[in-house]
Amino acid sequence: MVNSSVRDTRSLRYWERQADAYDRRMALVERRFFAGSRPWLCEQASGDTLEVAVGTGMNLAHYPEGVRLTGVEWSAAMLAVARRRAETLGRAADLRQGDARALTFPDESFDTVVCTFSLCGISDERAALEEMARVLRPGGLLLLADHVASSSWPLRMGQRLVDLFSVPTAGEHYCRRPLIGVREMGFAVERHERFKLGVIERLAARKPAAG
Repeated sequence: MVNSSVRDTRSLRYWERQADAYDRRMALVERRFFAGSRPWLCEQASGDTLEVAVGTGMNLAHYPEGVRLTGVEWSAAMLAVARRRAETLGRAADLRQGDARALTFPDESFDTVVCTFSLCGISDERAALEEMARVLRPGGLLLLADHVASSSWPLRMGQRLVDLFSVPTAGEHYCRRPLIGVREMGFAVERHERFKLGVIERLAARKPAAG
């Protein structure tokens, strides 16, 4: 069995190689499957906002004015693309390298936390969700979108087969469902949509206010 550190190294190398071509490679997927999800989430952000796994910065154009944006990304090569995009857009953002599973921010630092189409590629999804919850202020908003296990069982079986190859080679998981973990952490789901045979899911969930 491949240990987690070796798998992390393979995954990081994969994303470093993909960085410059990522936007072009994803263009068709964005149009057919993800269209509308980025603005749907990002336009709900307010105040001090953290984007986890910012990637090449494809969400940067969709945040409202007045949002104070911080972004973290594991891959230095992907982060470099995001920084160039922020400069082109004139978007002020603190973009830094970091691990979603071990965020360096103090507890309760942000009003909003965003993560789009990235939990599928993080080895320990639960650790990343718990870190997002930790840095979110009581009453703050968690905004997630991802491809998930389909609501159609034949397609779900196909996703499980794909996982046999995609997980060890690229760290990409197709059979996850972040919504389950969000509810287990006690968040109240305020908005939720699932479409494309249940493969795409997006949600806005509120962290419990301090008692």
